[in-house]
Amino acid sequence: MMASARSAAEQATPVLEVEGLSAGYGETEVLTNIAFAVAPGSISALLGPNGAGKTTLLRTLSGLLRPHHGRVLLSGEDVTQRKPSVRARRGLCLIPEGRGVYPTLTVAENLQLATPPWVDGSRRDEALDAFPILKHRLKQRAGTMSGGQQQMLALTRCFLSEPAIVLLDEVSMGLAPLIVEEIFVALTRLAANGTALLLVEQYIHRALEMADTVHLLSRGRVTFSGPPGAIEEASLMESYLGAELDPAARSAPSS
Repeated sequence: MMASARSAAEQATPVLEVEGLSAGYGETEVLTNIAFAVAPGSISALLGPNGAGKTTLLRTLSGLLRPHHGRVLLSGEDVTQRKPSVRARRGLCLIPEGRGVYPTLTVAENLQLATPPWVDGSRRDEALDAFPILKHRLKQRAGTMSGGQQQMLALTRCFLSEPAIVLLDEVSMGLAPLIVEEIFVALTRLAANGTALLLVEQYIHRALEMADTVHLLSRGRVTFSGPPGAIEEASLMESYLGAELDPAARSAPSS
């Protein structure tokens, strides 16, 4: 169900809530006391330097990694202990770094595999409308397409699964600027139709242009949460250099 058809009560509930989340690998803690919320239909940019914990956070939110502490809620439901498949049914879609298409299968076969069993397969046309070039590649093996076309194929999952929120990990990495722009236009259209986006992105200024909210992650901690206009470029650069922001600047003014 698209956001436009949801009740006012559902719209008031964050599609994603993260409460006191700590996670890592074995005894190594990568994330510490992460807390933020994502509103339905909004675009949130998750920014930070390499090693800040961005991919670890997306893996934890999607259920691929169990947290040490804290909670993850989808539309008000606690899914902290739920499997990735259950979270997918609840409306969460992860587009990981590295595309994740099946290179030996055709585009049509990839689309078929990407369509969840609980979703009508007729949604394929809507997914292809987002990236029309794929309509002419349905019989082509995915591994023979360009990197940009493979990324478009990976992103059709956003449209096939009718998600409430999509987590995107560096979807522009290694792509030509024109392809990146086409992808961002499609994602903006997806958000306009009611799907929330949590975007990890290397093109910082483009992400800031798209985003309603920015979360800065540094050394496994959120050092800022607020609208893009409330963060100074100097503070953003400090975060990318691995420095902590002044505690007074950790959240945007409430006004």
